[in-house]
Amino acid sequence: MLSVLLVVGVGVAAFVGFNIGGSSTGVAFGPAVGSGTVKKTAAAALMTGFALLGGWTVGRNVIETMGGDIVPASYFTLAASVAILFFIGLALLVSNLFGVPASTSMTAVGAIAGLGVASDALNWEVMGRIVSWWLVAPIIAFWVCAVIGRYLYPYLDAWFELEEATGAKAAVTKLLVVGIGCYMAFSAGASNVANAVAPLVGSGVISVDVGVLLAGGAIGLGAFTIARRTLDTVGNDLTDLPLLAALVVETVSASLITFLSQIGIPASLAVSATMCIVGLGWGRASRTTRLSDAATSAMRGPPDEDDVAADGRGDGASDEPDDAAVPRIGDEDPDDVSPRDLFDPSTTGRVIGLWILTPTMSAVASYLVFRFLL
Repeated sequence: MLSVLLVVGVGVAAFVGFNIGGSSTGVAFGPAVGSGTVKKTAAAALMTGFALLGGWTVGRNVIETMGGDIVPASYFTLAASVAILFFIGLALLVSNLFGVPASTSMTAVGAIAGLGVASDALNWEVMGRIVSWWLVAPIIAFWVCAVIGRYLYPYLDAWFELEEATGAKAAVTKLLVVGIGCYMAFSAGASNVANAVAPLVGSGVISVDVGVLLAGGAIGLGAFTIARRTLDTVGNDLTDLPLLAALVVETVSASLITFLSQIGIPASLAVSATMCIVGLGWGRASRTTRLSDAATSAMRGPPDEDDVAADGRGDGASDEPDDAAVPRIGDEDPDDVSPRDLFDPSTTGRVIGLWILTPTMSAVASYLVFRFLL
């Protein structure tokens, strides 16, 4: 006979999966939706299918990691598992209510770490490795896309002309964008299914197969409902996302998440993909200023006409490839690459603030409960 606590645990796990679907769908398909490649309903359907596939395959390894490596599995009693899942779901709900894609992995690990610290059972070596990659991965994501945005994006745009593509070329391009989004959904399922059910699987009250199906179904429900807000945030509010930009963001973030999953790190798709978007927007906006001009202005004030001629801008010399269709760095029209259009500091600040808030809430609440109540 099912215990009331088990029913509550399954319900809370479904609630967590529901919020994961709301958060991760925007990250995986926000670029595709923002560029007009797919509709929100189609994005939700694709998210459901590929997240379940990712959880059923690679996700099994992540469930094992989350359910026994950070804190020994013996500490995941049914009551402890329900409490951890409740903290994860509460933090994710706060994030989704603000329309911001939450870092599910950080929130889940924070809750488990709270249990570990309170019970003096935390594996600090494992936590150190995870946290180190949490710090490094967003920096990599930002700077890879910033370099692409500043130095390569205009040339890629001129060479491929994706926005003006017609016929077979346009169809292939859109399929590629959607395909990478599906790959991101697969990666999200592989990483995030564990966040919903690893405590219950670790406690032994449900099997891995049942856990994956439970989480996959809940993620699908979230994808079709509350994900619409995060799709708007990632696809439209953070930065301008034409088709080429969507392709760049999805390629870089999917590659980074795949790498992190391969080395066993609970990967944060929300952080990686959003920092790719921010980095690309910042890099594109920075094309209005040359590094040499910025350095000269900082040391001597704005350059005069002789300085302009000396650095090659007056005689047409440039260290960039000769391409008449692409303005040189420093010659971009600010009206064409407005920082406000490509990189919104206020929205980005809201995103980063909630990334810090949600795992902090989860870890602190978990510690207090396990230290003084359970």
